[in-house]
Amino acid sequence: MTQRQQKKHSRRLFGAILSGDAQSTKTLLRRGASPERRSTDGTTPLYLASVQGEAEVARLLMEAGASPDTESSGPGTEGTPLCAAACWGHTATVRELLAHGADPALREDHGAGWSPLDWADNGPHPDTVAILGAAGGHPATKPHPAM
Repeated sequence: MTQRQQKKHSRRLFGAILSGDAQSTKTLLRRGASPERRSTDGTTPLYLASVQGEAEVARLLMEAGASPDTESSGPGTEGTPLCAAACWGHTATVRELLAHGADPALREDHGAGWSPLDWADNGPHPDTVAILGAAGGHPATKPHPAM
């Protein structure tokens, strides 16, 4: 496969993720789309799936090699996949990320920001807080910069 084809499939992957289309995601990954290739603004596929609450798509991305702890850096999409899912209370996605090794204590902003537990608690999303607490998550030691 040429690099050009891989880029094309990777761009299409973002559309499949946005629409929650697990079958198209699977097909594009089989055809060579990179599960880690960022969009032009720096967003990772797994972050997008996590913020959208697409647990099945997130699973497919991680099975294809996406790291559950890679921070996204797009404008408005900064942070870890677990923080994104926790922020919106997407419990199925949180469970999927944890099952694939996401660190429940990893704070975003390269360790300087909120933890997944902080985001879930601020939601408030008590079910997500319980899942993260049971997995070993803990709150950040300092308040979020935006607070």
